Amino acid sequence: MLLSMLSGVFGQEGKTDAERLALQAQSGCDQALQNLFSSYSPFMKKTAAQVCKRFIDNHDDEYSIALAAFHEAVLKYEKEKNASFLTFAHMVIRRRIIDFIRKENLRNEYSHDFRSNNGEEDSSNRISNNEALERFQIQQQAEKRRDEIFQFEKIISGYGLSFQILVDVSPAHEDARRTAIQIAQLVAETDDYKEYLLQKKKLPIKEIEQLVDVSRKTIERNRKYIIALALLLISDLHYLKDYLKERLN
Repeated sequence: MLLSMLSGVFGQEGKTDAERLALQAQSGCDQALQNLFSSYSPFMKKTAAQVCKRFIDNHDDEYSIALAAFHEAVLKYEKEKNASFLTFAHMVIRRRIIDFIRKENLRNEYSHDFRSNNGEEDSSNRISNNEALERFQIQQQAEKRRDEIFQFEKIISGYGLSFQILVDVSPAHEDARRTAIQIAQLVAETDDYKEYLLQKKKLPIKEIEQLVDVSRKTIERNRKYIIALALLLISDLHYLKDYLKERLN
């Protein structure tokens, strides 16, 4: 699946063409940026299609968002943070498109309810209606965050975990936490590893050890933390996942 991209997360390969071009583009090379856009247009469409679960072409709004998100990834990519550029770009594109879909759904839901109760929007009330929409969105987001926290607690309880356990086993150092997140991402985005986790309720440590530049002892020590993160990445809990992915930026 994404193994070829994710191998770069753990430092087993040198910089890819995408990474070299991204770094050149950051230095002001317009040609490198153009080469990135032209070479990785299929990658952007594929990532957008995975989120939208439909074919994406040049005329779709989601493709425009993917382009902007890819450019954002070029500008924000930092090789020192030990993640491949394409993995980083993949996450940024997914996050931006999910945000777009979520906002569109909220806007459509609110607009439908408003028209049902009040008829078509009058121009004189446009400002107050926009403020009401903003308040509505904030309220909806807060409620969904609370719901997701309860849902996640229920998910991890099936693996003998709780929020208190996660607090106790959370790696003390930022580098260790980042490595655990990257291993969890590897598990969540590799079908065989994901199925192993969901069916056996444990990590395929032997297989993971062969792909990452981390000792088996380290993986074992952070096992509970990695399992919880992988379960979150596999889930549909978008608000909590967005918070987690911010840690990779």
